[in-house]
Amino acid sequence: MKIAVIGQGLFGQEVYCHLKKEGHEIVGVFTVPDKNGKADPLGLEAEKDGVPVFKFTRWRARGQALPDVVAKYRALGAELNVLPFCSQFIPMEVIGAPYHGSIIYHPSLLPRHRGASAINWTLIHGDKKGGFTIFWADDGLDTGDLLLQKECEILPDDTVSTLYNRFLFPEGIKGMVQAVRLIAEGKAPRLPQPEKGATYEGIQKKETAKINWEQPAEAIHNWIRGNDKVPGAWTEACGQKLTFFNSTLNTAGLVPEGEALPIPEAHRPGVVTKEGLILFGNDDRMLLVKNIQLEDGKMIPASKFFGREDNDTLELTEAELVTREAVRKAWKRILPNVLEVEDSTDFFKSGAASVDVVRLVEEMKELCDGLELENEDIYMATTFMDFIQLLVRKLRGDDRKSECIIDYVEKAINKLILQMPHQLFIGGMFVDAEDAKTYGTINPTDGSVICQVSLAQISDVDKAVAAAKDAFENGLWGKISARDRGRLLYRLADLMEQHQEELATIEALDAGATYTLALKTHVGMSIQTFRYFAGWCDKIQGSTIPINQARPNRNLTLTRKEPIGVCGIIIPWNYPLMMLSWKTAACLAAGNTVVIKPAQVTPLTALKFAELTLKAGIPKGVINILPGSGSLIGQRLSDHPDVRKIGFTGSTEVGKHIMKSCALSNVKKVSLELGGKSPLIIFADCDLSKAVQMAMSSVFFNKGENCIAAGRLFIEDSIHDQFLQKVVEEVSKMKIGNPLDRDTNHGPQNHQAHLQKLIEYCQRGVKEGATLVCGGNQVPLPGFFFEPTVFTDVEDHMFIAKEESFGPIMIISRFANGDVDTVLSRANATEFGLASGIFTRDISKALYVSDKLEAGTVFINTYNKTDVAAPFGGFKQSGFGKDLGEAALNEYLRVKTITVEY
Repeated sequence: MKIAVIGQGLFGQEVYCHLKKEGHEIVGVFTVPDKNGKADPLGLEAEKDGVPVFKFTRWRARGQALPDVVAKYRALGAELNVLPFCSQFIPMEVIGAPYHGSIIYHPSLLPRHRGASAINWTLIHGDKKGGFTIFWADDGLDTGDLLLQKECEILPDDTVSTLYNRFLFPEGIKGMVQAVRLIAEGKAPRLPQPEKGATYEGIQKKETAKINWEQPAEAIHNWIRGNDKVPGAWTEACGQKLTFFNSTLNTAGLVPEGEALPIPEAHRPGVVTKEGLILFGNDDRMLLVKNIQLEDGKMIPASKFFGREDNDTLELTEAELVTREAVRKAWKRILPNVLEVEDSTDFFKSGAASVDVVRLVEEMKELCDGLELENEDIYMATTFMDFIQLLVRKLRGDDRKSECIIDYVEKAINKLILQMPHQLFIGGMFVDAEDAKTYGTINPTDGSVICQVSLAQISDVDKAVAAAKDAFENGLWGKISARDRGRLLYRLADLMEQHQEELATIEALDAGATYTLALKTHVGMSIQTFRYFAGWCDKIQGSTIPINQARPNRNLTLTRKEPIGVCGIIIPWNYPLMMLSWKTAACLAAGNTVVIKPAQVTPLTALKFAELTLKAGIPKGVINILPGSGSLIGQRLSDHPDVRKIGFTGSTEVGKHIMKSCALSNVKKVSLELGGKSPLIIFADCDLSKAVQMAMSSVFFNKGENCIAAGRLFIEDSIHDQFLQKVVEEVSKMKIGNPLDRDTNHGPQNHQAHLQKLIEYCQRGVKEGATLVCGGNQVPLPGFFFEPTVFTDVEDHMFIAKEESFGPIMIISRFANGDVDTVLSRANATEFGLASGIFTRDISKALYVSDKLEAGTVFINTYNKTDVAAPFGGFKQSGFGKDLGEAALNEYLRVKTITVEY
């Protein structure tokens, strides 16, 4: 049959794929418009197959179908409309147009739970049976004749997610295919829906999800699980809105003993126990909630509710009371000026210095049979009472006071079990975005959705900046010594090394990097960067300056290099972890706190990095990570009055916009690493074999998604043909395929939109008259693969001679034998100046050309040779400021001049 698929999401994508396998002709796909630059999975899948895709923002206006929309639909000649999951209102002019009409999937057993949020209401009403219906669409709301229904048992602790993943998704796909098969065979029934038992409920929203406590425990449990995870059932208690998740009626053996949690409207107070929060219905039966989301978005174990503040004071045993008095004597020895060490005595306000911190750590080790304390422990618990509480927890083996809940996505890939965080990271906690908004991050190898990732909103930026500001102004980060700060960064680098294979696998999965390159460069250089800057932490120093004296008095002038404060870092998608590390390591070494916005299409290594910062002991709030839209999150960071520095890597166009926003908001400090069109000049007197190998790397390294890629090669005329022949031979040897295969050296491009840009780039090059030697097309594989491409005879006026491709496209131009100055002029005739390269055996020529090239980096007889100790950055419209090396520290420091007269 000729079928039009109208819908969206992964469910729509799977139905589409199964219908194609059944041999049906999909004449068109109608899906929702792109959101934040991301296309819907259904539309992406259809576009790969060359099926027409339509993305109407609406189908009708003022109750009337839009004629041009209906005309485009009718032109396809569909015999059946299949609506697997559709959030748009489709007019009857479309529903009734095909010969066979339209069929729709609905996730309930109609006529029960007509309307939106049907899965939620199935659970909220405590239905013992659930399932789905495929029905013939009519002009009512889910009232059409029934075609097919399948049911399943509702388990006592089912949530929307578990029910959907266990039955409604996999069986619903099969059901849609079966329904189409019945229609094709002429066997599809049309059974009128009974009105008896019909229910209609509206869409569940946060404001309507408040818990009604005047009902039995089972009804409260059903309400909580029916709203888990979206929108979340909530109540007011302890002066804030608390949202409950992970509810169960399985309370056998539980004893409601613990700290009471008063809930104003509840039949009885809740009880916080070590198992979680026990709640009561008006029938006095219990239910247990295991997780609570606080009003600020933090998710905590319910058992730790009262432990989130410093009010979970331990009751000491007799032995621990003896230890307390021994510790009190130790404090008295270290603080001789204190007459009496009281519970409120503050270690540092009483005169303790850094050497006293070491002494206290060592005395506690001797007193407590080798107990390992760290300097940070002293800074975190500065009063005697707090210190005793911390010490006792460690002695009891229960010092995980602020346990962080991480809701991992797990995948078995590359002989590893990947555990990937997917929520925002704010204030040391993984939390959902405002309104629990998410998006799917795509695997470029096959176009599938890896997982749903929290999509940050403007309010989330404000929370993250507030957390970073508090950590900078009031937190431990500003209290510990620079050397201790370096020790934390060394520890973070060690943890990254321990997780190197996992990080590299995630980079291959999310960014399409070949696994071997990800190990060595994406992750390997990230580790080196943190180790390098960890060593700088205690070497950041000012100077003394002789000035004119104010006779008869004298003057002393000195400078201090200080951290700036809260920094915003906006990173690109080509090296997700490495670009994060280049900027963040220098930023942290300087003593700042940071809010990081990873590229929306590659968020997963940044979130795994966040998890490792927790394990390293980086204090909460120092690092915050917000996946989301650049136009929303990046813009808010640039505009935010409490952000004092922006570090950005990306396009020149966006860089200019950020620079303007930084100026207009609060004159932020800004560093920009922007676009490039790096020239590589290969002279006839070079080592040709080496030049060919390095030229291949200069263009095709990391699939060409490389900011310093050689955007244009100038080949001396006498060796042009030989060079070109050798390059084509090398290109033919490249293996294109799964980036996790160890022998693959060319993986997929990062995302669909970029792939399309490369195709159009090559088409324009051919149109303007350049010679396409090889490549230029998408590879006929699932995913976003593009052929390594070589152009020659490229003239200076052509688009591809001037504009960056950011892909695996080699652009070759000739230059006359011996004409050094002319080729230099051509190489510099660009507004970009990020990198450049020269190949020659003549050292005088090499140094002359390197002096004249207008680029931040010049490679001689090599290429892509960056190092953590060498500053990296561009000239002209490739930006300003430096990453890496000592110079990078200055981007995150401010200099204060102090003059004393004596």
